[in-house]
Amino acid sequence: MNAEGRLAGRFVALGITGSIAAYKAVELLRLLRAEGADVAVLMTQSATRFVGTLTLEALSRHAVESDVLALQPDGRIGHVVIADAADAIVVAPATAHWLGMMANGIAGDVVTATCLASAAPVVVAPAMDGEMYEHPATRRNVARLHEDFGCAIVDPELGALASGQTGVGRLAALPLIVDAVVAAIGDRPIRAPGAARPALVEPRHEEDLAGRHVVVTAGGTAEPIDPVRFIGNRSTGKMGMAIAQAALDRGASVTIVAGLVSVAPPEGARIVRAETTETMRAAVLHELVAPDGGAGLDALIMAAAVADFRPRLTADTKLARGGPLVLELEATPDILAEVGRISRGSDVGGALGRALEPRPVLVGFAAETGSLARAPEKLRAKGVDLLLANDVSQADSGFGTDTNRVTVYSRDGDADPWPLLSKHEVADRLLDLVAGRLDERDAGRQTGGAPSAQETTR
Repeated sequence: MNAEGRLAGRFVALGITGSIAAYKAVELLRLLRAEGADVAVLMTQSATRFVGTLTLEALSRHAVESDVLALQPDGRIGHVVIADAADAIVVAPATAHWLGMMANGIAGDVVTATCLASAAPVVVAPAMDGEMYEHPATRRNVARLHEDFGCAIVDPELGALASGQTGVGRLAALPLIVDAVVAAIGDRPIRAPGAARPALVEPRHEEDLAGRHVVVTAGGTAEPIDPVRFIGNRSTGKMGMAIAQAALDRGASVTIVAGLVSVAPPEGARIVRAETTETMRAAVLHELVAPDGGAGLDALIMAAAVADFRPRLTADTKLARGGPLVLELEATPDILAEVGRISRGSDVGGALGRALEPRPVLVGFAAETGSLARAPEKLRAKGVDLLLANDVSQADSGFGTDTNRVTVYSRDGDADPWPLLSKHEVADRLLDLVAGRLDERDAGRQTGGAPSAQETTR
């Protein structure tokens, strides 16, 4: 950050919406930083499909905000902190959809919500297909943002568009957008220096999982009653996706076996969809063993909330509404326990008939209510290396929250209760343990040492 630039000491929020021009926002961020600005990035969910968050976080040193409910590490609501602290908000690129939402005050995403919640000047740089930009509805929305709300508009340029056509809709030259931000701030006083701004993110971990294959299950499963109804749970997949992102950041090759999820998977992971317990079981077992009979993965982290029961019979057609409906339930397969048996070669009647080599690290999650007393027995029964248990009846660690309060159980140690952390922090702490165990495993194989006590008890 240049202390002598035109934006020295200023805090700028950069909003990115779902346009193909979103990739240019990375360079815009760099230019704003070069002018001395402290920059935090806001993204709509569609924008995350065009550009990943890792580069933006590395350049800005702030967590990317894409969820209106996301919390800062200190517990503050991320987009509210940005709204209160920003000296200017620049939305580039701004899609026709976003222009319409903002012009009508509909806070359907974190970018719009921040603009509506802030007294900072707003700079808008539209980008879209030329005919779309010329449509009277779009022109009316742009005019309203400028004339009624005081937004500075940096008009798009004439040029080649993603559709293959040529027209007015190309994102304005980035230096012009920076100039507009400088002009919008003018000589206004700095709104919120120092601690009032979003916290800086810690430097990324070294790539201690480079060359590793990590499989993460995420979300809930849906056990069908009939073609349109199912038995499910409240899992959103946030914890699993946070683990997958953290593993990618550490250099791992990541496969996500995704059940029903309500959050987007991180860019760079391979996604296998598996919405029932049986399909999730098949997907996990497929990843577990490589074609040569060795281990197909280095670590399996079962963060999914797999249903414990399913209807014994599933109707082929939609059941009609009528009197009481009685469902006979049966237990679903315990995927993690089966993986544990296969890994240590104790799967009676299994096709492999021997322990997997090299032995993968297995991690389970246990969602409990009221007490974690059953967690140690679950650790032993499933044959895992680590079990993370949490009380989902607590408001800050249940399904759908951005935080979690877990206790970690391991075969070679006592229970370790962790404090309330963001799910990303839980993911990083967990992967510290996983990376350490993988290093110990490989060191033992290289030296030809005897199996550890932990290995012989599995």
